[in-house]
Amino acid sequence: MQYTRKMCLDYGKARIGVAFSDLTCTIASADHIYKTQTEEKDLDYFANLIKTHNVDTVVLGLPLKTDGEESEMCQTVRQFADKLQKLTGVNIAFQDERYTSYEAEELLKEAKIKWEKRKEFLDKVSAQIILQNYLDENLKK
Repeated sequence: MQYTRKMCLDYGKARIGVAFSDLTCTIASADHIYKTQTEEKDLDYFANLIKTHNVDTVVLGLPLKTDGEESEMCQTVRQFADKLQKLTGVNIAFQDERYTSYEAEELLKEAKIKWEKRKEFLDKVSAQIILQNYLDENLKK
């Protein structure tokens, strides 16, 4: 039996939070933060992660405005997703990421993590929340 995983990217211009699902695609886990370089290097990096982690779907957080309309950053996220899909052939999905940074910040505060450290965790915890929301909404049996 061939298992596949989902990977989530909380895309930002300077940093990209990365999270993966477990092999049953039930639980999302924060993994790491990638510091962006050139678009070509970024795409190669994520193409390699897709291959080495046996990812069949990449979920990208879509930074919608509070009213649900698309923000300017949505276009950037969609363009990156399109290039990644063309390079790897992986399935692409988008998930509303409104309020996930706030939710991640609150979780880290509850864990009593100091601000300096919270900054290091924020993007990957946001990616975990985005992916967990996607798994909960889309992969119910």
